Amino acid sequence: MKKLAALGMLLAAGWTLAGPAGAATHTVKIEGMQFVPATLTVQRGDTIVWQNKDVVPHTATAQGGFDSGNIAAGRKWSHAMKKAGSYDYVCTFHPGMKAKVVVQ
Repeated sequence: MKKLAALGMLLAAGWTLAGPAGAATHTVKIEGMQFVPATLTVQRGDTIVWQNKDVVPHTATAQGGFDSGNIAAGRKWSHAMKKAGSYDYVCTFHPGMKAKVVVQ
């Protein structure tokens, strides 16, 4: 009960379970051998979750930005976008799969 009350006080003070106040979580589906959406604009501090709905593994790899490593079929990977910029990314297993994240 004490833990629940403490959580309620933190939420009332503006804290979120997702991270910094105002940060959002976005989902990119990996489905049909493509990233959906192909272009995603987020705010600095937001988190992106890549969800692999295909039956084969994929990666989400932006040179100099982020690298998921292997995201197995049916699995997810998330990354908090801390640095503003434009990040073109690919699946290193399937280089024809391309997308972009814009961090404002």
